[in-house]
Amino acid sequence: MIKTQNKRPEMTYINGPAIFLAQFLKEDAPFNSLPAICKWAADLGYKAIQLPTNDTNLFDVTKAANSQSYCDVITDIVAKTGMVISELSTHLQGQLVAVHPAYDAMFDGFAPIEVRNNPAARMQWAISQLKDAAQASKNMGLSAHATFSGALLWHTVYPWPQRPQGLVEQGFAELAKRWLPILDAFDIAGVDLCFELHPGEDLHDGASFERFLAAVDNHPRANILYDPSHFVLQQLDYLAFIDIYHHRIKAFHVKDAEFNSSGRSGVYGGYQDWQDRAGRFRSLGDGQIDFASIFSKLCQYGFDGWAVLEWECCIKHPENGAKEGVDFINKHLIRPTDKAFDDFSSVANDEQLNRTILGLN
Repeated sequence: MIKTQNKRPEMTYINGPAIFLAQFLKEDAPFNSLPAICKWAADLGYKAIQLPTNDTNLFDVTKAANSQSYCDVITDIVAKTGMVISELSTHLQGQLVAVHPAYDAMFDGFAPIEVRNNPAARMQWAISQLKDAAQASKNMGLSAHATFSGALLWHTVYPWPQRPQGLVEQGFAELAKRWLPILDAFDIAGVDLCFELHPGEDLHDGASFERFLAAVDNHPRANILYDPSHFVLQQLDYLAFIDIYHHRIKAFHVKDAEFNSSGRSGVYGGYQDWQDRAGRFRSLGDGQIDFASIFSKLCQYGFDGWAVLEWECCIKHPENGAKEGVDFINKHLIRPTDKAFDDFSSVANDEQLNRTILGLN
């Protein structure tokens, strides 16, 4: 007779709170240098920063890809405030990997002057930046990276006139062609590339992400930055999304939103300012998102990344949103249980006893 105790899987934790710095950077102190803004975030109670890479005065991703000592300096600056870096971000550079000509003028400002008005050079610069981000992430000991996919098809998202046969397939084939070398670079670096699914990008919901996955042969580094606010604005079930795609969710933006339907405008917004749209981003706790259920689901599925506040509220001041966000995220962090409620009555594994219970003796 063999007896063994039941063993439960090792528990994983959602880390937090962290904060994405992009929306807080400006010329005024303490938001104009990495040491100062890190101290500001740490004093609020944040434990990590998500670091944008488009401003070389804050962080030079190419230098980080080629210099371990530079990475060590950056890591030390953050560590001196008691924090760590959760992920690097190349949202703006990722956007430039794929730009339809209709958007050239609007997106040129994301690129350095020397490649503006030159879409081919701008794209190659963006691809180089993403590859640098893969190596930089490795050098800094990070496991995930945040970005956008860019878009070749977005102008056809509402198909009138009818899209020509094969257009979508051709568009995703080209998108995959541009991203595959980048995904391979992240695979070599051992880092997950997490696309923030966002209206305006070709990867904006589950269906479009699945198309991309098929086009890149289910590349293991093609993953998701989960941000429920973008799903509220699309009226997509953001909780069911976790059930479907949890194995690809490797990063998490904690951002609130609301959708207030009316007789005047809906999902598309009627070209109105943010405050007048039906779908609006809000500071944490001011919107409609059920974060208790989100954190529970992510915990259930073993997500062990960072809960990163992203502030984009159309009403509340960013500094107030950042201050309130610390307590909000802390309130929702879950310490996973390491036991079942009825473990007190558990019985050791006994094959003979089990046979008796099953009526097999």
